Amino acid sequence: MSIKRRDFIRLSAGKASLGAALFYGIPNFSRSSVLDQLESMTGDVVPITVEERKARIEKAQRLMVENKIEALVLDSGTSMVYFTGMSWGQSERPMVAVIPAKGEVKYVSPAFEAERLRELIKIGTEVRVWEEHESPYKVVAGILKDYGIRSGNIGMEERLRFFIFDGIRKEAPNLNYVSGDPVTMNCRMIKSPAELALMQKANDITVAAYKAAIALLHEGMTPADFADSASDAFTRLGVRGGLAANFGPASAYPHGSIQTQHLKKGDVVIMDDGCKVQGYCSDISRTIVFGAEPTKRQREIWDLEKRAQAAGFAAAKVGAPCENVDIAARKVITDAGFGPGYKIPGLPHRTGHGIGMDIHEWGNMVLGNKQPLQPGMCFSVEPMVAIYGEFGVRLEDCAYMTEEGPKWFSQPSPSIDVPFLL
Repeated sequence: MSIKRRDFIRLSAGKASLGAALFYGIPNFSRSSVLDQLESMTGDVVPITVEERKARIEKAQRLMVENKIEALVLDSGTSMVYFTGMSWGQSERPMVAVIPAKGEVKYVSPAFEAERLRELIKIGTEVRVWEEHESPYKVVAGILKDYGIRSGNIGMEERLRFFIFDGIRKEAPNLNYVSGDPVTMNCRMIKSPAELALMQKANDITVAAYKAAIALLHEGMTPADFADSASDAFTRLGVRGGLAANFGPASAYPHGSIQTQHLKKGDVVIMDDGCKVQGYCSDISRTIVFGAEPTKRQREIWDLEKRAQAAGFAAAKVGAPCENVDIAARKVITDAGFGPGYKIPGLPHRTGHGIGMDIHEWGNMVLGNKQPLQPGMCFSVEPMVAIYGEFGVRLEDCAYMTEEGPKWFSQPSPSIDVPFLL
């Protein structure tokens, strides 16, 4: 059958009156009839400005002074993009940026890559090079010396690879090498309005892609087939994104199973993942029942999971420790007779993680994390009820803190029959 745009939108809205059987696995609901309705959603995206990146560097320099760190060394990767706007692939040839507590950013590059690097630079001007037979670490040590740094602490950002750290340490053994987290964490963990807008767009696109992929569920398909539908939907919506899924008993495994899965009516379906917009992530999970009225057991566990997610969200208050989110969500599940702690059947993992340019960042919602929640922090709320041999249920939406409390990027699923609101 063909489907008109208004019908697809109506079905994608997932109104409860339609029922699960109408929403999932409609006979002859062709791939093209769903995906051809999708259009790019990125036309109004506003990238992070150079001015904002310069302000980030200024904040980093203030934090370096406060934490007695003389300079910060960045490997190519997310933090380099965050501060400089420059993306560079990692290889065995180091390309690093050095941000001093006072002064301008400088770069170290393989000589044959220097001109390409200069084309990409938005902040700073100086590039120091090393030839193939020379030591890049000696070049970094020379930069530190030229900054006037003869002693003190040098911060290494968390994802800087060990061989780079080790090489620099051997060339400048008079310096003390420390974690750069007091700088990078305290910059990246607090999102600006521009960052929140990009994350909101990523979440909006993910919801649209999930709706399309869910409409294409059919008997016999594999998780890889489902993922392929979602990938196509993300592409048509203007981004690169993905979806991981598990069906039936395999849904009890938080990150999947190697067992062969072919979708059949009555299976629980868990889906999880998202996309990036201008480098900023989304992360959404949904759990549904395919092609049949959910059983009493499926409804009870799904409703328990929803209550746990709501409790975690309610516990997120400005100034409260991150662990409160996990404690509140886990209590709902253990009070229902599951667990205790991480035992299965029950909630086998933390309730949430920080999110931003990396899908997992600082600010985990986990027991023991006393980090106070602050406006601008972003995190997932995703408790799970895993029951090996039966099924699992996970609902995940991400939130951000405001002065008034947490706000959702994506609205939680209303019911087991309705994965998304309008």
